[in-house]
Amino acid sequence: MHGGTQYGFIINLDTQGSGTTPDPDRPALRERIYQVVEDAFGKADVADARLAQEDRGDGILAVVEPRRPGSIVGEWAEYLHQNLRQVNRELGRPLRLRAGLDVGPFTPDGHGFSGAAVDLACRIGNCEEAKSVLAAVPDAPLLVAVTDRLYQDVVKHGGRWIDPTHYRQYRVRLKEGEQQPWFTVPGLGAPPPAAGRAGAAPAKEDPGPPAARRGDESAGFHFGDVTASDSAQVLQGRFGDITFDHSRGGNGSGGRS
Repeated sequence: MHGGTQYGFIINLDTQGSGTTPDPDRPALRERIYQVVEDAFGKADVADARLAQEDRGDGILAVVEPRRPGSIVGEWAEYLHQNLRQVNRELGRPLRLRAGLDVGPFTPDGHGFSGAAVDLACRIGNCEEAKSVLAAVPDAPLLVAVTDRLYQDVVKHGGRWIDPTHYRQYRVRLKEGEQQPWFTVPGLGAPPPAAGRAGAAPAKEDPGPPAARRGDESAGFHFGDVTASDSAQVLQGRFGDITFDHSRGGNGSGGRS
């Protein structure tokens, strides 16, 4: 595949603990990965929206059209979670995946595709902090890591099967420098703090949208070159010990929390 630079939704999938899988078991492992992932793409109605895909041995790297960002973060991630739960009922050694997600430009060539967003999606899903968080919840089959950009543009506004309160932000050191991705472990509330390398710690958490807007797919967000807004936005926040609430209009009032 060749072509100029395009814009897409980057998905990188890695298998937790795949290095200890014996060679005779690896073909079955790969078959299960494709089974759960492809079924999730189909159920989320984005199977035909893929712009590119590469096999990664114990995972998959794919680019999906950015026309419905919520369908990846919400529906696709939840279908993948449920598929993993189903297939693991029949396995002595459960299949556990980490998904790294970002949006941005990518450039296809004869060998695959490249781009800073591609690298970042791979790095946040494969960093020691992500591995540590999933390891701390041994019964969970999936961890989803999103970049701060994707969280701010899509996740924090909520939507179908997207609950911002189920995400926790972390500071991680990558080749690109310090990053602050957000992790969620489907089926839990906010995931536990990472117990990875020294210096790794949860970042200061975003309070998320007001409860009244969670789960509302009409909430405003910007994505790529497209901006959507909500005609009835609510503004709430907390600065130090001062709380303000503009949800009823006017200038609001300050007070001690």
